[in-house]
Amino acid sequence: MPPILYIPVADSDVAESMAVDFRRLDDGRIALFAYTALDRLVRGCGRHQPWVLLPTAELDEIAKYQPYDVIYLDVQIAEDQQRSG
Repeated sequence: MPPILYIPVADSDVAESMAVDFRRLDDGRIALFAYTALDRLVRGCGRHQPWVLLPTAELDEIAKYQPYDVIYLDVQIAEDQQRSG
């Protein structure tokens, strides 16, 4: 796992109010999508996706507030599910 990850967030306003943009999978599990480079996030989520840069060590901290079942790296999201401008 790389030392830092680009994490899609639901809101790009004030840092304290940012919420990780989790995805519910078809089987009901909650996934955290993470990207190893900014160009991979843009390619996977679209250019309108807000994001934060997060040290990998802080993933456990996220899980304390919002448990998730799986982490996927560098996932391509279907275009119709990407954020639009």
